[in-house]
Amino acid sequence: MKLNPLSPTNLELVLRTSVEKKRSSISILQQAKNLTSQDRFITKNNFDFDQLETKNIFSLEEIKQVCIDYRLRFLDITYFKGTIPQTAKNKIAAMEDTHQTELGGFKIMAPSIMFRLAKTDDPLLFVPLGNDYFYLIHKWGKDLHPLRKLRMLPFQNIWNLLIFLLGISYLLTLATPLGMFTKNTDATAFWMLYFFMFKAVVSVVLFCGIALGKNFNPAIWNSKYNKT
Repeated sequence: MKLNPLSPTNLELVLRTSVEKKRSSISILQQAKNLTSQDRFITKNNFDFDQLETKNIFSLEEIKQVCIDYRLRFLDITYFKGTIPQTAKNKIAAMEDTHQTELGGFKIMAPSIMFRLAKTDDPLLFVPLGNDYFYLIHKWGKDLHPLRKLRMLPFQNIWNLLIFLLGISYLLTLATPLGMFTKNTDATAFWMLYFFMFKAVVSVVLFCGIALGKNFNPAIWNSKYNKT
């Protein structure tokens, strides 16, 4: 499956595409089945693995990577502020009937705002299989903005943020007339202005980041606290 960078981002398609080249269909099902059988107390859900669709099984690491790339959360359904559609409830009921068990421990992968406000930005509903494997039950809502991954790139780590701030500072320096500050519009004046512009941009970002409780993607993807 190929993603069109100009189309709205379908989270389910992103998740499937990100893992399809890294594993075989047979190994992921067998691995999840073997790991789950090692400790029956890891999850309350008792599945008949022969009736599960391999394409819907994802490891926690696979889910985590997508959350980090797109600045998403992966939290218990109790923290979700949106409404679970009837279609999802019907799928849960059908799975419970097929596997003769009552399912629990549901998790949602969605943008942070959906765990604070009732939005509809492409949430995915999972149920745990055990030992950090999850089964995708249903996706609903509207797709994410096509440039979301690019927009969230600076928040992945300190180095990405630094490169972003250096680039923004450079563009701001180019857009600022040197004649406003000095009569000597040579390279030395340009780089001095760039240095002060960089300091100013970093100061603003640090102030806003601290004031608003911002953090990097790897620190918030499974955090239940109100960091954005």
